[in-house]
Amino acid sequence: MTSDDDPFHDCELDPEAILGTHIFKAVLFTDETETPVNVLTGETPAHSQATVEEAKEFAASIDTKTPQIALPASVESQIETQSKPYTAAAFFHFKTTGSLERHRAYHAAYEADAFTVDFEADYESGNLTITVDRANES
Repeated sequence: MTSDDDPFHDCELDPEAILGTHIFKAVLFTDETETPVNVLTGETPAHSQATVEEAKEFAASIDTKTPQIALPASVESQIETQSKPYTAAAFFHFKTTGSLERHRAYHAAYEADAFTVDFEADYESGNLTITVDRANES
């Protein structure tokens, strides 16, 4: 097999590292995501007030072939950019999977016909579940 045929040719991890179901805990935007508070008024600024539904709609609105999820934005970035408390990223983003190596491996599997990759974003718990299987060979 040439490197052009192998979707994992430039990955540090092989498919075995991501096969099966993996749960990444507390990585998604939730109603409990931390937001800044004005110390003088005790209120959260309007730009940092958001619901999970708004975050999910925002992530779904990103025009890309890779499904997006809503991740929490840091309090610092909310303050510095006056942005919402969420951002969107590919479901296998390194912030959710914990490493660039896993990000690359999930991306390779998602792009390859040899694998099926499914995910479930549970915005109530903040958990992301990713399942990777080998595609059925018929």
